[in-house]
Amino acid sequence: MAANDRSSGGSGFGKAGEAARAARSNRYVERLIEDEELRGSLLAAYGAARSAYGRMSNGKPATTALFEDRKLQNELREAAGALRDAANTLREPPRKVRKRRGGFGRKLLLLGIAGVLALALSEDLRGKLLDLLFGAEEEFEYSSTTAPVEPAPASAPAS
Repeated sequence: MAANDRSSGGSGFGKAGEAARAARSNRYVERLIEDEELRGSLLAAYGAARSAYGRMSNGKPATTALFEDRKLQNELREAAGALRDAANTLREPPRKVRKRRGGFGRKLLLLGIAGVLALALSEDLRGKLLDLLFGAEEEFEYSSTTAPVEPAPASAPAS
């Protein structure tokens, strides 16, 4: 058997590899892989059907359960609705996902954020911006025009 696998593909996965390639090329399998809405519908149908099966196999006759158990009826209705949604999704052509491109607004926003960060992080840049907005600061040196007060002479000791 190993000789047959090696002769058909050389990889050791002859039949399994062929089955995987065939499944991948099937448009329904491809759609199931790509379409999240379809997977959600099928999972909801599976969950409802499994729950309904659990309610039906509780020991009561199936006809009694079908006609009297309201929860079972709701679960079967939910499973049928989810399967209907999945079938409708499969019949529709797949939706093309639009790739968003960075427009002018996004670039402008990124430029604004970069500018604010640059101002926050660079003291030199902040100084230049403040000088540009409010004018250059005048260099101010303080020099006193008054003479310093000399301490009063100590009074001469009395003789």
